[in-house]
Amino acid sequence: MASSGLKPKLAYIILYVRDVEKAASFYDAAFGYTVRRLGLRKWAELESGATTIAFTPLHQRETDARSGEVQLPDSSAAERGSLEVCFAYADVDAAYRRAVENGAVPVSAPEDKPWGQKSGFVRDMDGNVVRIASYVRA
Repeated sequence: MASSGLKPKLAYIILYVRDVEKAASFYDAAFGYTVRRLGLRKWAELESGATTIAFTPLHQRETDARSGEVQLPDSSAAERGSLEVCFAYADVDAAYRRAVENGAVPVSAPEDKPWGQKSGFVRDMDGNVVRIASYVRA
């Protein structure tokens, strides 16, 4: 059993993007988040509760040399990355419409799923898949 000093908390979801300022503005308009911090075009954070959603440039000297360069999915080839962001809303249809009206690329409209969730998918300006969903009903 892990000691309490080693119990993790999910602190950040970091999306690597082409333009940090544009991505922060897009997520503000399309998904309803408020930009909490924007610094020197190299970092932005959204006000998102206990876990921070952050944006940073695709290529950074600090990380590229250590962990390799980021590869964005090719949305024209229907590729997706290994990470999906999911935002939960009380009104999934309205949230989906707002996202698309503010530049999100529609992937699939919201529909009721057999496991008790309503969800739809869009892509952001960098091709990242965003699920717009309700919480799963018990």
